[in-house]
Amino acid sequence: MGKKSISLTFITLIVGFMLAIQFQSVQEPVVRDTRDTWQLREDLQKEKDLQARLIREIRSNEEKLAQYETERKQSKEEALRNTLNELKEEVGLTDVTGPGVKLYIDKVNEGLYLENVEASISPDSLKRLLNEINMYGAKHVSVGGQRVINTTVIREIAGETKINGRSLKSFPIEILIVTEDFQTAKKLANRMEVSEVAEEFFIDNLTVNVLKPEMKITVPAYEDVIRVRNIEAVKSE
Repeated sequence: MGKKSISLTFITLIVGFMLAIQFQSVQEPVVRDTRDTWQLREDLQKEKDLQARLIREIRSNEEKLAQYETERKQSKEEALRNTLNELKEEVGLTDVTGPGVKLYIDKVNEGLYLENVEASISPDSLKRLLNEINMYGAKHVSVGGQRVINTTVIREIAGETKINGRSLKSFPIEILIVTEDFQTAKKLANRMEVSEVAEEFFIDNLTVNVLKPEMKITVPAYEDVIRVRNIEAVKSE
């Protein structure tokens, strides 16, 4: 084989190799690197998701704040309502039920006397009896269906003892007492059983009968309008 044949063969190999490379380039087009673009899209999507989540949290917090504000207003109204009810109960404008004692002021048995005797309750005796009842733990009291409050007036008018303007002439006169608890009611009943003030009613031909304590006694509300005088609103600073 001569030099020309070798040269020809070498040239042919080179040309064939170049043609192969060109053919491979045509079959497999160059793919551009788009990783940066996709990364930007992913980052943008993440930012959008974050923004949407923040918007949802803001709306949720706004709803919570509105709910808290509503509850705060309602709690203020509820507190005022409870305070008003407590004040009404304290001054006697509502019925009160609780453990307590019943007392009855009645005429002395007429069989002890040869002739009928008149019996009437004196304002002073009734006041002393109420003072003793309060001293032994009474919280709420009514006499003859009339609630006893701070402004209650007990006095004699035209020969009749009256409480809150109502006459006490029908016997027996019922006294209802509500105490803090049942234990206090029992102590009050025991004290009234041996009360010297209760014995003083015998002078007026009356007796004071003390019944056993009960778990539920209802003292009625004050019936009249409470008039407040000589009171001015305090000026806020």
